[in-house]
Formats: sequence, structure tokens, C-alpha cells
Amino acid sequence: MPEIEISAMTFGPFGVGRQDGKAVMVAGAVAGERLDVEIVSERRDYAVAKIREILRASAERRVAPCPYLPRCGGCDWQHIDYGAQVRFKGEVVARELGHALGVAIDPAGLVEPAPAEFGYRSRIRLRVGAKGVLGFYSAGSNTIVEIDSCMVAEPGIRMPLHLARSLGKRVEEIEVVRDGAREVQVAHLKKPAAEEDLRRARNVLESDSEIAGIVLRSGTHRATAGDTAIAIELEAGLSIEVDADFFSQVNRAQNQKLVASVMEMAAIHESSAVLDLFCGAGNFSLPASRRGARVTGVDADAGAIAAAARNAARLKFRDAQFVAMKASATADFLHRARYRPEVIILDPPRTGAPDLMEAIVKLRAPGVIYVSCDVTTLARDLRVLAGAGYKINRVRGFDFFPNTHHVEIAVHALLT
Repeated sequence: MPEIEISAMTFGPFGVGRQDGKAVMVAGAVAGERLDVEIVSERRDYAVAKIREILRASAERRVAPCPYLPRCGGCDWQHIDYGAQVRFKGEVVARELGHALGVAIDPAGLVEPAPAEFGYRSRIRLRVGAKGVLGFYSAGSNTIVEIDSCMVAEPGIRMPLHLARSLGKRVEEIEVVRDGAREVQVAHLKKPAAEEDLRRARNVLESDSEIAGIVLRSGTHRATAGDTAIAIELEAGLSIEVDADFFSQVNRAQNQKLVASVMEMAAIHESSAVLDLFCGAGNFSLPASRRGARVTGVDADAGAIAAAARNAARLKFRDAQFVAMKASATADFLHRARYRPEVIILDPPRTGAPDLMEAIVKLRAPGVIYVSCDVTTLARDLRVLAGAGYKINRVRGFDFFPNTHHVEIAVHALLT
């Protein structure tokens, strides 16, 4: 069996080494290790292997403290000391963006570490199996690893056993969302909620005083029981209220740092014209409006847009308007209307915004701030900006997801 040196980490659960000039991806490896591996699959450009024996362990390897690892597929970097996790994330971001854009990026201090590597998630999403079993998928399979607690969840997040068992086979997943002492549970059903489902949810609500509300969702169809709103502090003195089933960042402390960084990059002044694409419930729109900007927020999720508009009205931000429309259609419309924002902020889903980049280029905004949780799709989309005359001004990473390979990245590009 081949022996390889692991030279670097990847944006994923793998360390990477080389054998006969070909990249070998090894799950559970740590950069700096020498391993005896078994090749499990071959591709034209790389191979995937598993560890047979650790011949020389990294000093940064640790025994994962979670009792459900390695069966649970959730925390794929928990076997690495936390300080090393942050350093490796900076190296991955610098390498991927630098290679894609042909620029040198210093990885040192690139990623802001989280205040705590455990107990940081304000929401967790659990799979529901037979007889109300709750857990996460095992790595690379659809097998549910049953758990009774999660180390990365905020203290106080409980397993929603009562709701899972009450809804039975109709429920696929349940999210538990905390807002201080308040808890909202969101059940994702296979079919839209029937009256019987809502009755059972109300019974759970009445029997558990710690649950403030329950949402029953199936696609865009939703039914609610109790108070399903949560409050999220975006920055000191600015909180928004949004229903728990709409997207919000899971790491509240790190999100405040991200918001502060984006506002600093945007350099907003009184009456700045800001276009916020994929704005959600106003994570960046409302802090920008608070600083006096004229904000147009766009998102395809009508519920999130309604929440953003309600918050703007409650906060008396009169120069913030919100549009429920696909971002690409809005950008094209604004280009035809000769709208010229000073700053464009976009925070797309993991798949990025490939269909939107050409429209963004046409708007010729002096500054673009792209926020992403996927360095690969981010690099792809930034190449479009670079080809249209934008130059990378600043890159900052934030470790929203300790003990996983994921990292949140904010890139500021200026039109030259």
C-alpha cells in the first residue's frame, strides 16, 4: 500500500498528498503527516484514499472530543487542534483565490477565529429517522447517527424528541433555533401540513413551556403555532426580528464581526447608493441604512423580504426599500434603468452567482463586496469581476463553523 506525505488541507474533509505526481485526497488526514493509505477510487486527475495507518502523526492532531465521531459526518475537522484549523482555513482561502486571480494573498491572520470552538451554533438541523430517532448523517451515507446532544450547539438547545415522535413519518428534519432563553422548533414535512399536524404541534407547544413557537414547513408552504419570531442582534443597538424558519447565520458573534467588516469595506456615507443582492432579512441592508445609505435590497424569498421591510419600518429607516425578485432579473432591470449604485453587496448561497456576474459588471459600481461560504464558487465568480477591470482590495475570513472545513469569506473589489 502507498505511503504519502500530506502537504496541505483542502476545502473539504481531506488532506492532500501526491503519489507519482498525482494528487491523493485522504479523509481525516492532517497536513504534515505521513500515512499508509489505501486507494478507494481513481479519477483522471486525482485519487481518493483512506488511512490504513498513521506512520507519523501531526503535532496538531488531537482525539476528537465528540463521542459521536468519526461516525457522525458533521464536524469533519474536529480531529485538528483549533488554532491549526484557523491557520489551515487561511491557507486554503489564500491558495484558492490567489491561484484563481493570479494575486498573492498572505494567509497569516486572514481568518478571524471564533470566540469559542464549541457551543456556537444558534440553530441545528436534525434528521428524523424511524420511531423519532434524531441525529446527523454519517460521513458519505444516508445512515442517521443518533445523538442526544451536540457539542457545537449553543447551551440550552435540546433534542426535539416530543415533536419528532408526535409528527411521526410525516417529518424529515427538525431545526431547533435559540434566541436567548426562547426556543422555536421548525419541522420540515414531506407534504404540506394538514390540520392534524397543526393540532399535534399545538399539543407539543402546550406541554413544553420552553418552546415559544413551532413552524411546519414543506417547501414554501408553512403553518405556525405560537410565537415563531426570533431576535438577532446585528450590531450594538441594532436588532432585527425574523421568523425562525427564514435564513439567519448560525454563529451570531461571528456574524457581528462580519457585518462590521462589510460596513467598513463599503465606507458608507450619507446617501450612499447601496444595492444588496441576496439580502435576506436585511443582515447588511439594515446596518447600511442605519448609516444613512439609500439601500435597495433584493431577494427571491418573499418571506425574508417582508421581514426586512417590517424591520426597516419598525426602525424608521425610510431610505431602505426591498424587492422580492431574483437577483439577476433585478440587476438587469436596474442596468436598463441606468441605476448606478456606489456599492454592491452580494451574499449568495453556496452555489454562488454565476448567472448574475455579467449583470453586476454592467452596473459598473465602484465597489463590490462579495460574501461567500464556498471558496471555489467565490473564486469562479471573482474571475468575472477581475476580467471586467475590478481589482481585489481586501480579503477577510471569519470562522463561522469551527471544527468543520467551512469558512465565511468577504472580498472587497474596486473598479480600476
